[in-house]
Amino acid sequence: MNESDAVNSGVRILALSVGNSRLTYAPCTGREAGTMESHALDAPAEVAKTLAAACAEHDPEAVAVATVNTTYSDALINALRPLVTCDVYRVGRDIGLPNSGGVDPDAKTGQDRLLAGMAAYESLRQACVVVDAGTAITVDFVDGAGVFQGGVIAPGLRMGLAALHAGTDALPEIGVVDPGDEVFAKNTERAMLHGVVYSARGLVRLMTERFAEAYEAYPLIVATGGDATMLFGEDELVDRIVPDLVLRGIALACEKSLGVDSEA
Repeated sequence: MNESDAVNSGVRILALSVGNSRLTYAPCTGREAGTMESHALDAPAEVAKTLAAACAEHDPEAVAVATVNTTYSDALINALRPLVTCDVYRVGRDIGLPNSGGVDPDAKTGQDRLLAGMAAYESLRQACVVVDAGTAITVDFVDGAGVFQGGVIAPGLRMGLAALHAGTDALPEIGVVDPGDEVFAKNTERAMLHGVVYSARGLVRLMTERFAEAYEAYPLIVATGGDATMLFGEDELVDRIVPDLVLRGIALACEKSLGVDSEA
């Protein structure tokens, strides 16, 4: 693939985001993302076969990989390259990352946070808070010029429950379920669940208030990640939930790095 071809036709990529416990991918053309698929981080050779089949179906010009799990991603890319005829690009290495001028350049801010922030800003064109509720929960602020200013990282729901179980003698190992409208937790398991769920919701509210106070304007809130709908689907504080936000950010990063202007 060369730059002139990209400008003429719009970049067709398979956007791939590798997290700490799962990966997601979707075919993208320009800024438009297709149906998102999710996969556990199984043996890299087996997952590579699944991705190769997706490439055969969608015929992308490249696979673009963003990752917060370098060890697994390196093994996956090495397994994938012999199975596909297109290029495999790494975000941050072959594809540029979005504007992170608001944070320490040596901080190694997670690619998923930067990409979600860029995609949210490109959609809203105004200051926004981006919540990613996955293995970890991140709450970040992007200002009115589209600059990623940073935020907070907290344990995700499953990580919080696992820590309660591992760090105590009596607290059981439990899974995540929606607590619904229940106010009073009547047993230990429900009390643990309420603790992690309402900690997450409270974190988002508090950080949004702090961001708004510092910015002197109240931002819109966009949520993504596997637990976003359960946590915020009925929450009027959150303006929209976009499950494929990071993948949209990967598509935008490809577009910008290859000089494509889909708005022209």
